[in-house]
Amino acid sequence: GAAGASRRRSRKDEILEIAVGLFAARGYHGVSMDDIGAAAGVTGPALYHHFAGKEAMLVAALIPVSEGLLAGGRERATAHPDDPRAALESLIDFHVEFALANPAVIALHLHELDRLPDEPRRRIRRLQRLYVEEWVTVLTALHPGMPDGEARVLAHAAFGLMNSTPFLGGEVDRRRRAELLRGATLAALLA
Repeated sequence: GAAGASRRRSRKDEILEIAVGLFAARGYHGVSMDDIGAAAGVTGPALYHHFAGKEAMLVAALIPVSEGLLAGGRERATAHPDDPRAALESLIDFHVEFALANPAVIALHLHELDRLPDEPRRRIRRLQRLYVEEWVTVLTALHPGMPDGEARVLAHAAFGLMNSTPFLGGEVDRRRRAELLRGATLAALLA
């Protein structure tokens, strides 16, 4: 019934989350399907019932993240059509929250894309480029006369800032960490 279906779906999600955590901690190449099975308490055949292999897991982790970033970025960038500063603040809020909520996937996104086969890699790169362009549109509205290429450099610098601390321990609580990241990023982009 319905409960079974949602339980089945969440099992697959659980396995994926465990795999993503291992990939982020040890690097994609440092993790085998056996490692993932052991961590998830699932035998080989059961694991392959859910995923064809490590590549399939990486794709399953990265595509929804890329789509989520793009959808959220578009929503934030277009929410303040006549106020690029407000649009920028909204984009920063969105990205900081996303990065703090999904640290392992953000790490994979940054470091493991090249492990993927051509087709999914191209698809993810395209989604990433479209996300960057949302930032470029807002930044060029905020800084009239700034070339797109320069705005793109700034956007990537901002991602570097915002993605830099998700694995920090608990010495600074999450709300404060988000606040510091938002302030630092905004200051960098308004400069």
